[in-house]
Amino acid sequence: MGWSTRQLAELAGTSLRTVRHYHDVGLLPEPERGSNNYKHYGVRHLVRLLQIKRLTDLGFSLPQIAEMGDADDHPEAALRALDKELEATIERLQRARVELGLLLRHAPPTDLPPELALAAADANLSGADRGLVTVMSRLLTGDQLDSYAELLRAGDSTEVDREFDDLPADADAETTRDLAERMLPRIREVLAEHPDLRDLDLPPQRAAQTIGVALRDLYNPAQLQVMRHIGLGLQSD
Repeated sequence: MGWSTRQLAELAGTSLRTVRHYHDVGLLPEPERGSNNYKHYGVRHLVRLLQIKRLTDLGFSLPQIAEMGDADDHPEAALRALDKELEATIERLQRARVELGLLLRHAPPTDLPPELALAAADANLSGADRGLVTVMSRLLTGDQLDSYAELLRAGDSTEVDREFDDLPADADAETTRDLAERMLPRIREVLAEHPDLRDLDLPPQRAAQTIGVALRDLYNPAQLQVMRHIGLGLQSD
């Protein structure tokens, strides 16, 4: 005589369905059946079931457990590999908690990395500028993100900025040139304070195309013309 499936499940602290699933996937060997055709489990089945339960609780997948086999040898290599995975997961969760803390305290935008989120939240950006920041956050990495965040923090909105935001699409050439000339001094001042922003090291692959699409999508023709004038003015410095 041995234990029934229900008794085995109760001893292991699991369910009948789980025991049957382990049979189906080949993790738990089928026991012998008695004359009444009922399964009779023994100690080796309980030991194996507890082993599987312990390993799944630690985070091993059933395929990983199957690869280990059912030997009594200590699975040191597998445990060390899982320890590395858990270490990485803990670091990721800790970063997530830091970001959640920022979201709860300051309500920065959730589609930006933390390096830019707080700066963007405090910058009073227009909808178009906000969209451009989101695109740039996908192109910049590391120190580049820090530099761009500095640019956002330094770029306090002025009357001329608001004039640019409100510029109609059909503004004439004289208007766009005049606005660019009035925006240039502040832009030069910001770049002088943060010279690393003058030549952001963007990833070459498709970066120009990505930014070009974003600018055409976010800004109207007159605003784009102002940007061209500003670019020419900066090149002549």
